[in-house]
Amino acid sequence: MAHVFPDVQTVAALSASASPLPLGTARRGFCGRIDAIAATGHAAGLPAGELESRLLELGFVEGARVEILHEGTFGRDPIAVRVNDATIALRRREAMAILVS
Repeated sequence: MAHVFPDVQTVAALSASASPLPLGTARRGFCGRIDAIAATGHAAGLPAGELESRLLELGFVEGARVEILHEGTFGRDPIAVRVNDATIALRRREAMAILVS
């Protein structure tokens, strides 16, 4: 399944609407489903394609259930995310590439 990488304006427009939103903006206790991976440019210091590949390998795929279990003390970073049955730590800047609803 091919993933579409929306441009920055598209991501901003999606964020302004009710859904989907970047996972990086959600708070502890959020539960939802992944709608898309929208890595753009050099998100999180990685080329978009590399970040997308890493997230997919970790199980962040369309339709997967996600829940934010914990936030770091300083700046709410990193976050502990349960995706399906695995718990994974992510930086918020990495989680911004995951669109959820």
